Amino acid sequence: MREPIRSEDAPRPGAGLRGRVTDITAAPDARFLAATPDLHPGARDGSPDRQLGQIGQELRAFLLAYAVGFDFAGPLSPPLPPGWDIDDLISEAEEGGYLDADGNIPASVAQSLLAATPAHRIRALQRKLVDGLQEGGHPLDAVARQLARSGFRDARVAHALERAGDKALADRPALARALYDEAQGAGADEWNLAARRAQAAAATGDLDAAARILDDLFAQENAPDLRRATNVAASVWARRGMLHRGVEAYRWPGSGAAGLSAPLATVAMIGIGDRAGAAEMSASATTGDCPSLLAAAADLMGQGITHSLEARPFHALPALIRASDALTASGVTTAPLPDTPAALAALVALHSGELDVSLSVLDAAIAANQGGPAALPRLSLLRGWTLMQLDQPEPARDARSHALEAGVPLAPRDELLLHALDAGLARRTDDRPALVRAWKQARERLLHVSVDLYCLLPLGELLVTSARLRESSRLAPHLAEAWSLLTRLGEPPLWSVPLRWCAVQAAILTDRPREIAPHATALVHAAAGSRMASAFSAAGRCWMSVLAGTVDAAAVESAARELASVGLTWDGSRLAGHAAAHAEDRRDMARLLSCARDLHPATALVRMDGPHDAPTTSSAPPAPRPADATGLSPREREVARLVLEGKTYREIGETIFISPRTAEHHIARIRRRVGATTRSDLMTRLRVVLDGDNQD
Repeated sequence: MREPIRSEDAPRPGAGLRGRVTDITAAPDARFLAATPDLHPGARDGSPDRQLGQIGQELRAFLLAYAVGFDFAGPLSPPLPPGWDIDDLISEAEEGGYLDADGNIPASVAQSLLAATPAHRIRALQRKLVDGLQEGGHPLDAVARQLARSGFRDARVAHALERAGDKALADRPALARALYDEAQGAGADEWNLAARRAQAAAATGDLDAAARILDDLFAQENAPDLRRATNVAASVWARRGMLHRGVEAYRWPGSGAAGLSAPLATVAMIGIGDRAGAAEMSASATTGDCPSLLAAAADLMGQGITHSLEARPFHALPALIRASDALTASGVTTAPLPDTPAALAALVALHSGELDVSLSVLDAAIAANQGGPAALPRLSLLRGWTLMQLDQPEPARDARSHALEAGVPLAPRDELLLHALDAGLARRTDDRPALVRAWKQARERLLHVSVDLYCLLPLGELLVTSARLRESSRLAPHLAEAWSLLTRLGEPPLWSVPLRWCAVQAAILTDRPREIAPHATALVHAAAGSRMASAFSAAGRCWMSVLAGTVDAAAVESAARELASVGLTWDGSRLAGHAAAHAEDRRDMARLLSCARDLHPATALVRMDGPHDAPTTSSAPPAPRPADATGLSPREREVARLVLEGKTYREIGETIFISPRTAEHHIARIRRRVGATTRSDLMTRLRVVLDGDNQD
């Protein structure tokens, strides 16, 4: 074996990288440094990491080839100096510490060598590497990213990166986005990549970047990959809360639609109330009976939403659940959709009172990463909404937190859903400050989105919230859009019934009984084909009777339990509690209080959200009666203290040795004597009364 070439003043073999102190990187090529911004810092400053020491030219050439991408253990070994054996060079490199234990060149060594070498020499080696791999029939995948990042431009490298990006696009959008950017840097055609780059950006939640890419693409004459581009544009607009713009994107290439576009356009067109346009789009579709799972999912989405408009929409939910299953099975998480099938299935289930089904579909979709990272916040918020309807506020808040921790910015339509969820939770827990905050945030977010079919649930919640806060006028334009939309669709019961129930509640809260009549009539007409409508109709009649001074305890209890059967336990408890407060017969009062407690066990006090309890926008509480004017007995004061401690009827009874029913009667008398009309009002007044006792 030839004697290795070393500097005369080199340290003993094995001394390693830091032992070779002669600086060979004192004047690195500035152009190469500019083209390689992510070099190791040691290649740019005077740190010891950049000082390779003085080594022979043969070894240096060998290591440089290694740093460029050649690999003696791979398909293409580094070019050898004449007369040298590779084993000799490897031994010399290992002895000097230029190769690690696995036979790889350390990053600091590679970066220092590259920084110290003129760019033209590096480019020549890179071309030789690509030529050799191509001639040998080897893929460029292993070296393509390294070559592109160094600024090397070659159509073969660009093609390899583009192909790798296409493989990653289905389920790894962040990786696909990086690969497409590197492919473009390596020389790939910008416009051929644009639609895929936009799809990857949208799938990572970067809606602004996706929109900018598409804007540039649409400005080109004869833009390529136009169908994909319009699908991505429609998806971006839908997530921005401007579904009507998404419909225009679907229409832009022409009336006929191919592949996924036709059923997705159907979903979007129905969402803005264009039933005729949806039928026309479906009729002109040229799907070609594609057998793929993704195509099946899109087709089932279109079918499910179309079925949801029927008077008896029994086929809507099964179709959407099957669409969700098909998309999950496909493994594609980045398909450009106006909404995920799981989200649509959950919305239909929530509008139908099928809360367990909604939770099941959402849990399965979240576990399977349906829609990728960009869809997770919306799925989590809908899960939170379902849990709120199931009267589980803490799990609902956990789902809300999960949505915010997904690592993806909330799209505008999901921000509206978030604030409406906050309002719903605050309203159900009598948290007025939180209710006011949520309303202000939701009111501002409403200015950024347009009303469509798939945002009626949050709109309904905000309708009741605005009524409680005496700010219904602020919601009037948005509500007018919603009623116009439903009218254009033919008043489909599945979508219109929950909103009408919210309108009934709002009218009750604002003491406007005349506004109840049209909604009550519509609920009665829809009752024959809708379980939700039947429950709402019965509850509405009971509310009106109670407001008129007549309490039929049996009818109220039946209506309250019917509301609970469609997932509205809080509403049922509220109805029973309100009727109990107006019942003259003690047995009816006890019966209805017991019903309210059974339906909503987390709340021990009577719910009194009647038409006169809606708080004003002022933050000041109602003025309580003076302590000496309350007339509370010593026993009632004792009960009042336990109420302020948050104890339930049963816990109060166990503490002072009375029955839960007796505790109920004590609290009812306390409420009347202090003049409280709501639970929060009662708590405020009791604090004043008992604080007065403490001062005395």
